Amino acid sequence: MTATPEHQLREAARLMNAGRDGEALAAFEAVVAQWPERANAWYNVGYLRRRLGRFEEALSAYGEAIARGARDPEEIHLNRAAILADHLRREDDAERELLAALARNAAYVPALLNLGNLYEDQGRREDAIARYEAALRIDPLCFSALARIAGATKATEADDPLIARLRAALAHPAADAADKASLGFALGKMLDEAGAYGEAFAAYRAANAASRAAAPGASYDRAAHERLVDALIAAYPVGRRREAGTTEPKLVFICGMFRSGSTLAEQVLAAHPDVKAGGEMAFLPQIARSVGVRALGDSEATQLAAHYMAQARAAFPSASLLTDKRPDNFLHVGLIKSLFPDARIVHTRRHPLDNCLSVYFLHLDHSMGYALDLEDAAHFLAQERRLMAYWKSLYGGDILDFDYDAFVRAPREETQRLLDFCGLGWDEACLSFHTARNAVKTASVWQVREPLYARASGRWRNYAKHLEGARATLTRAGLL
Repeated sequence: MTATPEHQLREAARLMNAGRDGEALAAFEAVVAQWPERANAWYNVGYLRRRLGRFEEALSAYGEAIARGARDPEEIHLNRAAILADHLRREDDAERELLAALARNAAYVPALLNLGNLYEDQGRREDAIARYEAALRIDPLCFSALARIAGATKATEADDPLIARLRAALAHPAADAADKASLGFALGKMLDEAGAYGEAFAAYRAANAASRAAAPGASYDRAAHERLVDALIAAYPVGRRREAGTTEPKLVFICGMFRSGSTLAEQVLAAHPDVKAGGEMAFLPQIARSVGVRALGDSEATQLAAHYMAQARAAFPSASLLTDKRPDNFLHVGLIKSLFPDARIVHTRRHPLDNCLSVYFLHLDHSMGYALDLEDAAHFLAQERRLMAYWKSLYGGDILDFDYDAFVRAPREETQRLLDFCGLGWDEACLSFHTARNAVKTASVWQVREPLYARASGRWRNYAKHLEGARATLTRAGLL
């Protein structure tokens, strides 16, 4: 008996729901090969190809779904935009997809939010705010849009009308814990800018409590993290080093504690004509998850390095020097040097109390549970410095400390050090890093669009009375 399309679709859906993505994709592809008019099957082909990292093929399948009349085409345009912006770095194409989604459904709030976010990445402040305001006109309870408006707006006075809007939203009965977290962090940011430090800290403390309530599983196990650092140190013993080779493009990995200046370091380099800023690429963490905490043999390292380079070249085909900026890649310096013995590592750092405070003031992903508590943040920072000290004992000549506080005091001298380390000639444009037109996909998006300022260096003094516990932890670790 010949299988019907409905039977095969049910089987494909069963495989997908069981998490068997590869088998599910093959099943859906078999359906569209025999019954190409099945638009929603094409949608699932696109979805699974995206999950499996086959991004160009996912775009093609999503395109087939739209062409064949799939339901909710605006959602498919949104998915295509996410692939183009996040994985293929084709921001102009992503913008076209989002505009196409809105052409089909002008009230489609997710497209407005994503378009606003894309404009933020590109430094288009007014365009971003306009999209968020449009989302609020359609859905007045779209609290994330209000929080994003506040993130893109600088407060000068504590009576700024936007602060009142945030307070009213926080008091709204429809605001759940996740909403209160995003609104609270936005409120704290604006109060801090206005110099209302006591109110700002209270807002941030409430925001962190709401963030914890929104994800009850979010936590930080200090002992477990210390064991991870111990395991990483043990996995890469002194003396084990693969023979150096050369890569094209040349690679510079920028890492360090979150909120320590990694985006700034990348933007300084991005202003150089010979540099392509890769931003927070997922290639290395994917490799790290696949291999675990262990040293690699030369053959395996060569194979994985080729896989990384294939993805990097596909995303950035014209790069001669590519930066890979992920703060948490400080955990993977041993892996980086196993894959790419000639890679350069820029380690960003700043005053420990400023760093802990900045982490606590940021709405980080719940996987970074240490950010919800100042003393946990101090413990995490102490472990980061312990691990980096070990990496420096192995690869010291290939690691440069980029100190945020030193940079704001002497930007020309520190820029020269950074360029020399990366093998780049001087270019005056690097001192005007805030004018670089690359997309910035981090929480520092607006800070690095401004000329250099020193107000974030020493900011901890405004909150000194709240930092006793963090100070004690950092002092015990020898960092103060």
